[in-house]
Amino acid sequence: MATLFEKLGGKDALELAVDQFYDRVLSDDRIEHFFTNTDMQKQRQHQKAFLTYAFGGTTQYDGKMMREAHQHLVAEMGLKSEHFDAVVENLVATLKALGVSDEIIAEVGAIAASASNKADVLNQ
Repeated sequence: MATLFEKLGGKDALELAVDQFYDRVLSDDRIEHFFTNTDMQKQRQHQKAFLTYAFGGTTQYDGKMMREAHQHLVAEMGLKSEHFDAVVENLVATLKALGVSDEIIAEVGAIAASASNKADVLNQ
């Protein structure tokens, strides 16, 4: 059975999706301010590695997990549920724009918007 990573089209497709996703995020007034002091080249690389792992493209991930990576955004910048939801909305919109099927988008959305992921990101 194919992994979600494979269903999405593998490495090249994931890299394109992440790049287009961050283009959307950086133009979204609801959340762009969270990235003001972020090295976006490094952020994009980190996200590509994380999503490759999260979607089954590899069994190894050496980066920070969600709770640790977002802790300072919650404590110092007021990251809240509506910001999390905006990120998921941008991810879904990116995948739709790339022509990803509704079935695969639903799989991605279920992972991205899961209660445990949201709790980790929001440090709850």
